[in-house]
Amino acid sequence: MVSIRLSRTGAKKRPFYRIVVIDSRKRRDGRYIEKIGFFNPIAQGAAPRLSLNLARMEHWISQGAQASKRVGELAREAKRMPAIVVEEAAA
Repeated sequence: MVSIRLSRTGAKKRPFYRIVVIDSRKRRDGRYIEKIGFFNPIAQGAAPRLSLNLARMEHWISQGAQASKRVGELAREAKRMPAIVVEEAAA
């Protein structure tokens, strides 16, 4: 079965999580199928706290993937957030 869950990265006492699509039999930080976002629980200032590609999440859920409880909460939060417009710098 495929699941959508958090994969921890970052330094000791400085957590940073990737939101990944992964085979449920793999370990927490193991090889994933696709990265669909990130979650930074200790973000401060202008640093983004959450980024999630909702379209890809819906795609995987339609294919039978199951989101973890925490990822489900983060998805609801992402749906409430206003869209952030990212302007590309002129080269």
